Amino acid sequence: MGIKSWLQQAARTLKLAVKPGREELWLSIKISLLGIGAVGLIGFVIKLVASFLVGAPAAS
Repeated sequence: MGIKSWLQQAARTLKLAVKPGREELWLSIKISLLGIGAVGLIGFVIKLVASFLVGAPAAS
């Protein structure tokens, strides 16, 4: 596949592409935030379990 044919295919793809509507964009944002929150929660739980396994320092 040459550069010329690749550029033609890229141009054809860009002509077919459309901007998402307000509802589709908002849905994508909500899904992204949910995913970020889930990853953060999983990391927090892992950190919490690890701190209990290692043992917290005794209060004086």
